[in-house]
Amino acid sequence: MKHVVLTIALCVAATAAFAQKKAVNEALSIAKGTNANFKDARELVKPALEGAETKDDPKTWYVAGFIEDQQFSAERMKQMLGQTPDEEVMYSSLLNVLPFFEKAYELDQLPNEKGKIKPKYVKDIKGILGADHIFYINAGAFYFNERNYPKAYESFEQYVKIANLPFFKGEKAAERDSNFMLAQYYAAVASTQLNDHELAIKTLDRASGTDFNLNEVYQYLFQEYQALQDTSNMEKTLEAGLKKAPQEQFFLMNLIDVYIKTNRFQQAINYLKTAIDNATDNKAQLYNVMGIVYEQTTDFASAEANFAKAMQEDPDNADISANLGRIYFNQAFNKQNEANAINDNKLYQEEVQKAKELFKKALPYFEKAYQQKPDEREYMVALRGIYYNLNMSDELKDIETKMGL
Repeated sequence: MKHVVLTIALCVAATAAFAQKKAVNEALSIAKGTNANFKDARELVKPALEGAETKDDPKTWYVAGFIEDQQFSAERMKQMLGQTPDEEVMYSSLLNVLPFFEKAYELDQLPNEKGKIKPKYVKDIKGILGADHIFYINAGAFYFNERNYPKAYESFEQYVKIANLPFFKGEKAAERDSNFMLAQYYAAVASTQLNDHELAIKTLDRASGTDFNLNEVYQYLFQEYQALQDTSNMEKTLEAGLKKAPQEQFFLMNLIDVYIKTNRFQQAINYLKTAIDNATDNKAQLYNVMGIVYEQTTDFASAEANFAKAMQEDPDNADISANLGRIYFNQAFNKQNEANAINDNKLYQEEVQKAKELFKKALPYFEKAYQQKPDEREYMVALRGIYYNLNMSDELKDIETKMGL
């Protein structure tokens, strides 16, 4: 009796395996047919992808990929005929092709029962992927415009993966041409929208290996390291970017900012001098930053000189005017404190007078800045201090009223 039961079980298994293989063949026939019902074809092949007797058969996975390619091709044909394709269906199907074909290729490379490798589907897989290759860029553009960044990334990434498949080595699909560089670049750009900093850094690093849009690549890369607060790689990226694009203000100004924040003022000054020498415009900003750096080093004479040059370049800039005024104001404030520590009345009066002269120097710059930005409280506070120390009672009362004091 046990033998009979075992025989029945084997028959049932064989019947199920036969049914799954038959379903795969039926799905292939449907996909090849005119007016194919791709939904039915998918439903037929789906169980075979998991069935014990068919999941390790390269044909199963090849047919699954073939169905997706046929639906993609059907929609693309509409496009070629001037009809309106369903682009979502078209490109979703395209993105489904490669994963199935990758599995089919993997299984097709396994040795048979005699230990020999006799691939049956590599030629067809290669032909289909070679013909479809360029359309992965179209898919990426479609999804990018739709702001579907995960699928945009997947589209461009699949273009790159196909170019790297071993059976395309030495052929057109593997060329590192403008399309390849474009796909790598936009895969990297799309990855920056996925909130996965490690992935973004990986794809941006890869994109930096070509000369395509390196300026933007390094800017994106800096922003990823910035999000991770990786100051070491932020600095390295800025330096690398500046070498590739020496005229790019983004790298220069951010690098200078890094040096200032890490108290490497001389390095910041050196870069600023180079930038000023090479600048054809925007010198006011560079002189202004130079003044701020010198101010940090307490070299007030150099700070004053650079703020003055900035004012010459951009005389109506309120911030630059206030910076120059602040140099005089701070020196006046320090001089006033020094005077307060003197017991000798004559010396005290001399130092107070020196402080007043510096407050007088600061006054027109803060008044000008305040006229341009009347809501800037910092300027109002400075003017209040100047009016007080210069005994300008009417002006003091007016500014305090405006400050709500």
